[in-house]
Amino acid sequence: MHQAPKICRVLVPWLGFLAISAHAGVELNDAARMEALVRIAATQELPPLTGRQRFVIGPIEPDLQVPKCSQPIRPLVASPHHMKDRVMIELRCPDAKLWHIYVPVRVIGTTPVAVAVHAIVQGTVIKAGDLRQEEHDISELPLGYLDDPGIAVGLTASRPIAGGAFMTNQLLVAAKAVQRGQTVTLVADAGGMSIRMAGRAMSDGMVNQRVKVQNLSSGKVVEGIARSEQVVEIILQ
Repeated sequence: MHQAPKICRVLVPWLGFLAISAHAGVELNDAARMEALVRIAATQELPPLTGRQRFVIGPIEPDLQVPKCSQPIRPLVASPHHMKDRVMIELRCPDAKLWHIYVPVRVIGTTPVAVAVHAIVQGTVIKAGDLRQEEHDISELPLGYLDDPGIAVGLTASRPIAGGAFMTNQLLVAAKAVQRGQTVTLVADAGGMSIRMAGRAMSDGMVNQRVKVQNLSSGKVVEGIARSEQVVEIILQ
């Protein structure tokens, strides 16, 4: 009775690719050529990539112990029913001792992101020269990332930021409207009349944050709300 040839099946996880043409006699541990075969098959099967998309393939482990294939390895679509952003490619050796591996391929997108040009000290007000825009895989980016460096300009670093770090909302706070010891204008609404007087901030405060201030005329310390740079509104009871 004829015995069916044995088939070696290997399933590998996700990662990157290289483009190299196929030829006979390829060893499985020649990962670059094997990945190239997968890329060719995926290109034919999946929709064309946009300028902000790329394939993620494999990886095919460079040290897999599978017999050398004396004939051209055939890339096949493992399943004709697949999603538009991923497919499973089968690489098959048609030698007498058949073997094949399954290699997943998926499409990922990239997006612009604001990145720190250099280390930024906590409390620094961000300037345009502190940031640059780079293109990165969306899957690499943290929650709250900023896609436009201009969003961060004028805000304050809430903690030390390493050079090359992705800028996020969590790393930034609004710039201080008033700083402790600074001379400010106290504004109070008394019966429809606006009263202005000089004061001194007793604490730091961002816009719409409560701060303590000293009335320089009376010496009395009161609490107000920082409404803009150097202006504190006193809420009369």
